[in-house]
Amino acid sequence: MTCLRLYAFAIILFLTPLTAISARAEIDAIRQTTITVKDIAGRDVQVKLPVRRMLLGEGRQLYLVASLDREDPLQRIVAWRNDLIEADPATYKQYLDKFPDLAKLPTFKGNEGSLIDIESAIVKKPDVVLLNLEAKQANEDAQYIEKLASLDIPVLYIDFRHYPLQNTDPTIRLLGKIMGREERAEDVIAFRKQAIARVEDVLAKTKPDRPKVFIERIGGYTEDCCLSFGAENFGKYVDLAGGHNIGSDFLPSTFGQLSPEQVVVSNPDHVIVTSADWQAYVPGGRWIPVGPNADLDASRKKLEWYTMRDAYAGTTAQTKRNFHAIWHQFYNSPYEFIAVQWIAKWLHPDLFADLDPGKTFSEYHKRFLPIAYQPGYAVSLDAQAQ
Repeated sequence: MTCLRLYAFAIILFLTPLTAISARAEIDAIRQTTITVKDIAGRDVQVKLPVRRMLLGEGRQLYLVASLDREDPLQRIVAWRNDLIEADPATYKQYLDKFPDLAKLPTFKGNEGSLIDIESAIVKKPDVVLLNLEAKQANEDAQYIEKLASLDIPVLYIDFRHYPLQNTDPTIRLLGKIMGREERAEDVIAFRKQAIARVEDVLAKTKPDRPKVFIERIGGYTEDCCLSFGAENFGKYVDLAGGHNIGSDFLPSTFGQLSPEQVVVSNPDHVIVTSADWQAYVPGGRWIPVGPNADLDASRKKLEWYTMRDAYAGTTAQTKRNFHAIWHQFYNSPYEFIAVQWIAKWLHPDLFADLDPGKTFSEYHKRFLPIAYQPGYAVSLDAQAQ
């Protein structure tokens, strides 16, 4: 019996390394699988799947990466741009508290349309570099895409910013595919569609009048007036929420600027200011610190200043005090369905009395994100309109 046991033990010892070698070979084979995917710019790009190492050309791309991989969203990220740290410090703190190793993640500077840090891309050897669509021109002019391709580092363009209602779902599906999270991606998309349908279905049945809305973009980031949105991004959100975006009448592209005189003549019924905690950019500025865990009483006090701008003198919005502030990052994230719900409540309070955007966003956090929901993303001069 003893000899048989020794023999069996020897067989196990012999087979175990072979099994491990076989498993590693299977993993290596998976990693070497190359497929062609189409990015948001319409480019056919070869990518090795599953992607294990990603360089984020914008830190706020974490919003989606975390939605698709809530257990450990950092496991795939080798470097990122520092915009989340500076533009959304409250969310950054939430992730840092949950994942302390985030502080060790290499960062690089830049803005939405700037060049990628090609040195980081070369040193970190990512499986893929994710760039927002607005960075396409600068990086292609510098021939960075070709340089990275020569090193077998593919670049994929994604978009939440220029055409979010058109490009967000394809972006989610693209990342779901390269991350091996395709089923999860479809769950996120289904949640988003249901949240927007809760607004669209009511409007389709009731067909209310559409109040005129002026969106003051990046309020407090600059003293300039009056930066706004055309027919896309927040302009589109207003349309979906049952309003008429004044910027759509004058601005041919997603972003632009109107004169104060044009805003006064247009006579908005509501003014919506997109803003955030921008202490890193404009210390002590007139920005409104809406976002996770914001002090809404303090935010409301800062919103009060906007009622005195010359651009709103004598308008219906000023007379009725229909001023609202909303988290600017809804303009560049997969969360725009929350902005649509909030705007709908402001424009049509009777129709959407039972709609609770905070509850919707809380449910999204519970289902898809590794961090807990903290209220504070929107504020109105009328506290009852929260």
